[in-house]
Amino acid sequence: MIPSSFADRATVARLTARMLLDIEAVHFNAAEPFTFASGMRAPTYIDCRKLISFPRIRSCLMDFLTCRVMEDAGLEAFDNVAGGETAGIPFAALVAERMALPMSYVRKKPKGYGRNARIEGAMSEGQRVLLVEDLTTDGGSKLSFVEAIRETGADCGHTAVIFYYGIFPETEPRLAEHGVKLHYLCTWWDVLAEARRESGFDAGTLDAVEAFLRAPRDWAPSA
Repeated sequence: MIPSSFADRATVARLTARMLLDIEAVHFNAAEPFTFASGMRAPTYIDCRKLISFPRIRSCLMDFLTCRVMEDAGLEAFDNVAGGETAGIPFAALVAERMALPMSYVRKKPKGYGRNARIEGAMSEGQRVLLVEDLTTDGGSKLSFVEAIRETGADCGHTAVIFYYGIFPETEPRLAEHGVKLHYLCTWWDVLAEARRESGFDAGTLDAVEAFLRAPRDWAPSA
């Protein structure tokens, strides 16, 4: 069913942050920081994949994301919804169902046999494709997926995610330079604000998280 209720952005951001905290998809640990694939260390980690196991929250957030895209891009702006391997696949399927559109997915790299394809499902030249993912940090992986979509002759000028880090100022300009508009529900700043409201973490941990968010590339754990 196509959702038709458009909540205001501040409410959506707060509720999304609340839901992510409720299912313990958010992890803060300043004493034993997490290490990302890039090698960066951080007191924060988020696992949006957990959402698939919580049907009520999952449904609500997919309604939010579908409405955000339709509000920003238009109700008739797309012909296909593509998910990025692997975390984006279930969310793309759920959004495609709500938008009454075909769904496909994009591999991170060709599978190495058979058709050696990166696109699975039906995608054709001239289609307007919405790329759906769970989250984005600096936008790099999104551009790889967009390139694979465009190689089919389809157009991809929009990507939608549940969670956007919101701490790397180059992310949205980088996507815009490649003709891609980012749509999202909440950021680390929204999660931090909600975490402070609920008092579920100690003040020292949240202060360390805020210090990281303000200068992520310069942050180091306290001795």
